[in-house]
Amino acid sequence: MSRPPRGQDVLAIALQAIASATTIEPLRQAQAVVLPLQYGMSLEQTAQVIGLSKGWACRLRNQFIAGGAIGDKGKSVRGGRYREHFTPEREAELLKPFLEPARMGGILVVSQIKPQLEIALGRKMALSSVYK
Repeated sequence: MSRPPRGQDVLAIALQAIASATTIEPLRQAQAVVLPLQYGMSLEQTAQVIGLSKGWACRLRNQFIAGGAIGDKGKSVRGGRYREHFTPEREAELLKPFLEPARMGGILVVSQIKPQLEIALGRKMALSSVYK
């Protein structure tokens, strides 16, 4: 496994990424690296220049330095269904009787959905989980 690039290597790669960027996402990511290294900007200044929050600017910079680029098809590090109770298919099957009327102008009533989900799960569920 190769080690991530460091110092001037990162700067050279980031400058090349800026020159070859075709969308705003990789451009911002490379700028999050170049602006502090080449121009001595703080993270707050960098975030303001690229139009993102300080947290996102830091995340983009760290991801670039680690060798990842925006739009990589690798595993996402954020979001997902980490605590799912059912597969997406099973969840859709369980919710289908409730979603059909809602599509025709009705509303979803969580108090009606919760008992059905609890039966399928075989245990009680928190109301917040039903809303999610």
